[in-house]
Amino acid sequence: MYTQLSLPPPGRKRALLIGINYKGQRFELKGCNNDIRNLSPCLINQWGYNPADIVQLIDDGCNPLPTKHNILLEMHRLAFYARAGDSMFFYFSGHGGQIRDLDGDEIDGYDEFICPVDYQRSGVISDDVIHEIMVKPLAAGSRLTALFDSCHSGTVLDLPYLYDSRQCKFVDGVTPDARIRKRSQAQVVCFSGCGDSEESESVTMPGQAIGGLMTFVGKTTMGSVPPNIPLKAFIHVFSCTQTLTFQSRFEQIQAFVRATLPDARQQPQLSCSNPLDTTLPFYI
Repeated sequence: MYTQLSLPPPGRKRALLIGINYKGQRFELKGCNNDIRNLSPCLINQWGYNPADIVQLIDDGCNPLPTKHNILLEMHRLAFYARAGDSMFFYFSGHGGQIRDLDGDEIDGYDEFICPVDYQRSGVISDDVIHEIMVKPLAAGSRLTALFDSCHSGTVLDLPYLYDSRQCKFVDGVTPDARIRKRSQAQVVCFSGCGDSEESESVTMPGQAIGGLMTFVGKTTMGSVPPNIPLKAFIHVFSCTQTLTFQSRFEQIQAFVRATLPDARQQPQLSCSNPLDTTLPFYI
């Protein structure tokens, strides 16, 4: 399906950022493009990503469109280029949903999907496809951190382990039969804006479109940075990674959601490809 690609030197950091407003369409969103514009400088300045190694797919008229073809192609490239020691970051902000599961890997009987900008013509991208293209091919010793800010995104990477914050342990994210085939040689960690059966909220601050709640959380949960300065707050969060563990990060995300949306049913999710020590420092 895709052309053969040459391997880059090991130890690189690469990112794929996708933000879709679906401008002019029936279910248009606000702020998803802004999420990407805020994320890129943080990855570059705080985490040492090279601008040339960050791919942005945005429906803003200035970047390659996040069509189904382009999204699948860039997912393929992200995984194909991966070598031991590489760090990758993936972000999606846009529409998501559920369809009936046909291969028996889903505990709730439904596959999750994301919507490319041309989903009405080209169709959606299911979690089975995302896993096969972007997770399964990853090289041993590489790591991928993914963040999905879309509805029904709890297990959208089809990772076998889902963190249960009430029990403080990982439980099955897929059916027992699918657990072995859904594991990866790489360390894959996915933060998602809500559970599989939930819808993700958007947050709007005065005078600006912020976008999805998970990105807003990522920019504001640490320290005393005012929430109306999302980029500075985001940088503040991720500059504290030496003392911020996976568990504390996740707990702060959950606490922020409860405080910001006390009446919402949205529960952020954490899943991974292999059992994860949540007391380790968070990194991307």
